[in-house]
Amino acid sequence: MAELVVIGFEDVHEADRVLHEMGRLQQEYLVELSDAVVAVRDAQGRVRLKQSVDLVGQGAASGGLWGAMWGTLVGILFLNPLAGLIAGAAVGAGSGALAGSLTDYGINDDFMRSLAETLKPGTSALFLLIRKLQPEKVLAEMAHFRGRVLRSSLSPEQEAKLQAALTGSAEAQAPAAMI
Repeated sequence: MAELVVIGFEDVHEADRVLHEMGRLQQEYLVELSDAVVAVRDAQGRVRLKQSVDLVGQGAASGGLWGAMWGTLVGILFLNPLAGLIAGAAVGAGSGALAGSLTDYGINDDFMRSLAETLKPGTSALFLLIRKLQPEKVLAEMAHFRGRVLRSSLSPEQEAKLQAALTGSAEAQAPAAMI
């Protein structure tokens, strides 16, 4: 079961830095993320969501490859495989991009927007959907950042340990099972 954690930061760039660190931890197999999104509320009060998974690009690439393959096969039937390849790739990329833009992956966008609206202008938040993690090592890495837990599906004890790690208190240094 995945756990949702939302961490708020007083700087518009801090959530990006933490996301970068989570990516590094994921490469070291210390955490496995299902989804991660950075929400930024700029000085004018506008909210931007920066998805970590580009579904439009993935859909266009995948659709383009499938379209090229099927277009070539159909083109062979009509003795013009090059035209089939080009037409199939174009149609496949377009339909794949459209499908990617209509897909909502992971954390609900409406939930993220509504929670991000509560942020003060000039701040950011990081939404994490965590599948697995090594709690002791991840908590130690989170001690480098200053943030506050805005929302989570963690137990109260686990949430307190995460908040302690984000504020740098001594409680975070004690080993504990988080998730």
